[in-house]
Amino acid sequence: MPGSIEIVGAEGIGRRAGHRRKTAPEARPRGAADQAPVSPPVLRMLNIGYGNLVVITRVIAVISPLSAPMRRLREEASNRGKLVDATQGRRTRSILVTDSDHVILSALNPETIAARLTPEGDEGGGAPE
Repeated sequence: MPGSIEIVGAEGIGRRAGHRRKTAPEARPRGAADQAPVSPPVLRMLNIGYGNLVVITRVIAVISPLSAPMRRLREEASNRGKLVDATQGRRTRSILVTDSDHVILSALNPETIAARLTPEGDEGGGAPE
């Protein structure tokens, strides 16, 4: 797969895996030597606990599962076949909603996931001191 993957989470902050695929000389367009090389986009992944990863750009919301509407959301997603349980048998502490209408259960607190979603060095997000 062209591009690289950046895993954001407890163990993977700033690490990149994968490599760029080299193209054959005959596959390059004419004048390619004159152009600056284009690096493939980086696929940023979010560690949601126990080695489970989610693509950051697909996450719409991180929600606490304690309210009745969130319980209904979880039940409806299960009935539609769009529920992903990433808790590894632990207590559900947060619910992630994706743009593909999937509902992902995580054993991490919403604050922990939100802190992992903010870019490094961003002073605007996170908990107040």
